[in-house]
Amino acid sequence: MTSLLKTLENEQATVALGQQIAQWMVPPLTLYLTGDLGAGKTTFSRGIIQSLGHKGAVKSPTYTLVEPYEFDDMDVFHFDLYRLSDPEELEFMGIRDYFTNKSICLVEWPNNGHGLLPEADIHLHLRYKESQRQVELNALTPAGQAIIDKLK
Repeated sequence: MTSLLKTLENEQATVALGQQIAQWMVPPLTLYLTGDLGAGKTTFSRGIIQSLGHKGAVKSPTYTLVEPYEFDDMDVFHFDLYRLSDPEELEFMGIRDYFTNKSICLVEWPNNGHGLLPEADIHLHLRYKESQRQVELNALTPAGQAIIDKLK
């Protein structure tokens, strides 16, 4: 599997990358989103979710852990596990019920759910690079590889 490195000039470029990737996403698909606070994980997720057809705001599910978005042919679940103190909490919320054949799951702070989350198709890591952001996309499955190949 391969990786791809891109520089994102601003917030609009981060949203645009999410929009671009959304056009090739087919369930089931899981993306892990890692990076420091404020690196753009939720901004990237907003690009995907709104591109898929959501008309309202896309907020970070920091306190709710998950924000669901239902579409005609798929469900999108946006997780933010930053405040998760114990991965076992995911068992209580029925974590396995979210990862279905008809779902796309965007998981921020996946390390906090270690051991209870399925493997990601793509691991996307955002980092600060001066006044811009740098994103590294790593394909971990053939489905993830197909998306990264289209981005090149």
